[in-house]
Amino acid sequence: MRTDLAVIGAGPAGLAAALAASARGVRVTLVDAATEPGGQFYRQPAAGLGAERPGALHHRWRTWERLRDGLAASAVRVLTDHHVWCVENGPGGFTVHALRGPEQRDPAEVRARAVLLATGGYERVLPFPGWTLPGVVTAGGAQAMLKGALVVPGRRAVVAGTGPLLLPAATGLAAAGVEVAALVESTGALRLARHGPALAGKLPEGAGHAARLLRHRVPYLARHTVVRAHGDDRLTGVTVAALGADGRVRPGTERRLPCDTLAVGHGMLPHTDLAGGLGCRLDGLAVAVDAEQRTDVPGVWAAGEATGIGGAALALAEGHIAGCSAAARLHGTEPGSSTYDTALAPAPAALKARTRLGAAARALASAYAPPAHWPEQVTDDTVVCRCEEVTAGAVRDALDLGAGDERTVKLLTRAGMGWCQGRMCHTAVAGLAGCEPAPPARPFARPVPLGVLARHHLQEGLS
Repeated sequence: MRTDLAVIGAGPAGLAAALAASARGVRVTLVDAATEPGGQFYRQPAAGLGAERPGALHHRWRTWERLRDGLAASAVRVLTDHHVWCVENGPGGFTVHALRGPEQRDPAEVRARAVLLATGGYERVLPFPGWTLPGVVTAGGAQAMLKGALVVPGRRAVVAGTGPLLLPAATGLAAAGVEVAALVESTGALRLARHGPALAGKLPEGAGHAARLLRHRVPYLARHTVVRAHGDDRLTGVTVAALGADGRVRPGTERRLPCDTLAVGHGMLPHTDLAGGLGCRLDGLAVAVDAEQRTDVPGVWAAGEATGIGGAALALAEGHIAGCSAAARLHGTEPGSSTYDTALAPAPAALKARTRLGAAARALASAYAPPAHWPEQVTDDTVVCRCEEVTAGAVRDALDLGAGDERTVKLLTRAGMGWCQGRMCHTAVAGLAGCEPAPPARPFARPVPLGVLARHHLQEGLS
């Protein structure tokens, strides 16, 4: 299959980019792993569940309706249930390699003149004693269960960690009938107040969530953290404690909260596997882009959480700008040139939104950093890498042997060598090692059957 622009990811950024480029005369193919467009933010319940009011589960539902209807009326070709594992950059353009279907065994290819990466992000998971018990889920996982399957993870929940994702997770569970025993947030009000001007635009949304928490009588514990989850074969409760100004647990403040569910999260991280495979420069853990959302690899754009965690509204603005830029470049022109058609330019509102929301995203990232001394609460018998069952004690033994970074710890312990390839544990290993998390360096973005690789190699040899 051939196209002008392959957009990978059908979340807010990918949808906005695909619609913008298509409206400007570009043949667009939108590729996504889910069965329906929308991404994690606009995750939809299966049609067979018969949800009468799916909009009740979502924020900014009308925006989704506009995107959905715009996509249906556009010329964008949508390929759902396509799991992209690699993007090749060759002399004739780009080849997007994907695996089709729920079993991810049937190969598919999309050949494109340009690629736009809207691969989103994933949750940062930090370990603590008991975090592997059944009943402990991520905050985003709890939301996904509610939005996609119309089910709740339990009857009495504690929502804990840090970051703006905790608020919708707590209010969503409460609205679905779950008793939310507490919202435990490690950041305090003073830290947020330091970023007041940049976060002014977020106040109405935050106030709305706060009002719903009050309506459901959800206790809010600021500057607190979960230090342990309790239970034998499943979760029965958690111990929370207050944090001092230095980020350490204050002795004597521990209290136990009975619950059967713990929804925990510490923010998100960008998905950069495909960008890394293409050789795109990274800025920290995010894909580096210019004012047009272009990467430093010609023909590759990136937008949304892959370029830095900022939320759906920022992703929409970045996606629109990226789609417009890709359309202009594919038409053989660029901003500022004598041949540039202003009809290809992004909407001024998108440019202003990117500036404003980008500042808010940076403020949120600074305000909602995880507690500085969280590794001190991780006991030696706590599993850090679930795939390979590597404990914190094994990681610390590796440090005693001279390891000083994630890679060396991996070589000595196998932490990060399992099915998830370090996506769940690499930030935890880095924290225990006392170093900054390193950008992932993986040849493939997801596991690939050997038969698919063999056929691909054979086809290359015959071509």
